[in-house]
Amino acid sequence: MAHPGKCNFITMKRIIIPVIAAIFLASCGGGENNNNNNNNPDTNRVEQVNIPDFNADSAYSYIAAQLEFGPRVPGTPAHTACADYLAGELERHGLEVTIQEITVRQYDGKIINGKNIIGSLNPDNPKRVMLSAHWDSRQFADWDPDEANHRTPIPGANDGASGVGILLEIARLITKDHPSIGIDIVFWDVEDQGEPHDAQNTGKEDTWGLGSQYWSKNMHKPGYNARYGILLDMVGAKDAVFRMEGFSQQFAPSVVRKVWNHAKDLGYGNRFLFEESNPIMDDHYYINKYANIPTIDIIHQDQSTGTGFYPYWHTLEDDLDKMDKETLKMVGEVVLKTIYSEK
Repeated sequence: MAHPGKCNFITMKRIIIPVIAAIFLASCGGGENNNNNNNNPDTNRVEQVNIPDFNADSAYSYIAAQLEFGPRVPGTPAHTACADYLAGELERHGLEVTIQEITVRQYDGKIINGKNIIGSLNPDNPKRVMLSAHWDSRQFADWDPDEANHRTPIPGANDGASGVGILLEIARLITKDHPSIGIDIVFWDVEDQGEPHDAQNTGKEDTWGLGSQYWSKNMHKPGYNARYGILLDMVGAKDAVFRMEGFSQQFAPSVVRKVWNHAKDLGYGNRFLFEESNPIMDDHYYINKYANIPTIDIIHQDQSTGTGFYPYWHTLEDDLDKMDKETLKMVGEVVLKTIYSEK
């Protein structure tokens, strides 16, 4: 969905408009053999899997803890302190922690240092699933209704902290009740520092997802592979609805159907809709493109807003009061059912 008066892309989690997307997806190589008409639930399947009880209060508290540091903009004390906190929590829960130090170039040429934070369960098990979210928060509130705020950092409750909060709660649970596979929880850095929307039309297509781009070309373990990946992005807002994001359908349609069917089994079919949505330039795109790990994006899109995302995206209002425990619990349970169903 193009923003009025702009080019055919909205930057960050950049939405590609349907006509352009159709041309792009038709020409893409790689990924699974996709049948985009197969967006219906598997009505005959019955799959009972016992999963740990996802504690939404715990996930919410992890979000609050991140926001207490302030905006997690690379190069700031808040960013450094939050990195230590996230690594410490993963280690406290019993995961093997790897810090990948990265150096990347921002859209304006500035060199940025960051940290991808990886926590691994059952690190020697070759059967693996990767769960991820970005942990940095945007340095610009460039979609805030008040233009005076456009160069002010956002709190990043939904956009960043929500996915991390859910995954920290999952980390707590899986170390107590191990699934039968290995799990890698990855917190991507420098995802949300792309060019501001009023600087579009500069031709810089890959200014977002810098941490995942770096990792996909320089994995933390040589030869690392996973069956598939699930990216969580903006997964905490009240009444959030999740559709089958376009690049997920292009690169990993069977993973999308797997996850959405698990959501239906759990009674969330009215929130995980079997409808395809616009492709989003998010971390999963680069993981698919460069690392060849089929990865999907569970992301809240809202076509009723001017941006295509939830109403407070990239504004100063993306704060803790927008987080909803029912949504956190729903997404957490869907991810848990997915990984505990793996053999």
